[in-house]
Amino acid sequence: MKFLKAAPSILGIALLSATFGSTAKADDWNRKTIVTLNSPIETPGVHLAGWGVLPPGIYVFKILDSQSDRHIVQIFNQDETVVYATVLAIPNYRLKATDKTVITFSERPAGQPEALRGWFYPGRNWGEEFVYPKAKAMELAKTAKTPVLFTPMEVPVEVATPIKTVDEPVVMQLRQAPIMAVQPTGEEVQLAVVVTPPPAEPAVATAPVQMAQAPVERLPDTASNLPLIGLIGFLALGGALAIRSVRNRAL
Repeated sequence: MKFLKAAPSILGIALLSATFGSTAKADDWNRKTIVTLNSPIETPGVHLAGWGVLPPGIYVFKILDSQSDRHIVQIFNQDETVVYATVLAIPNYRLKATDKTVITFSERPAGQPEALRGWFYPGRNWGEEFVYPKAKAMELAKTAKTPVLFTPMEVPVEVATPIKTVDEPVVMQLRQAPIMAVQPTGEEVQLAVVVTPPPAEPAVATAPVQMAQAPVERLPDTASNLPLIGLIGFLALGGALAIRSVRNRAL
């Protein structure tokens, strides 16, 4: 991950134990992860009103949508009955996968909650780098002295009711939001400058398919023309005898 390479000393990285039940493999598609936070954490994205900072407790992280080069991550309560935050994220690379969930944070001044930075599912090199509103991203980049992703689009910060499906207008906004990065100096740069995207799927070479023509089956030439010749001769002889008979009667 370019972020981690650039400033490893300024990221607070917590290895948080992930709790998986007997359905861990079944939930792998949405990367369901149970996370215990020991201190308040500020999250980006669209929050349920009053939940911009998560107090210490047990939460569930899940992917809502991953059909494009951007992902939508949701943070639930322990029972998964309430969605506290719906966050736009970009796939990003880390050097080494681990068998535990890795949550990264951007450091904040003393007395302020750490800011949620990234989330890596166990066993994966590709994780989620979270996107902040522009003003907050500039603040975090300056404090942490490392680039932070942001969107200049005006997306609602709070909602009155939890976001539950990918068809809701807010999710559609997040899908279409332009994403850039801001440097600690305040300079805005393109996403590719600070994020290593997943490799493209290798193209599968396909040789042109030649349709084989089915062989034309030909029957052996076992019959001859002799029977036909004999039949014609027999008919001719019969005709001659009939004519002779008629002539004899006439005489």
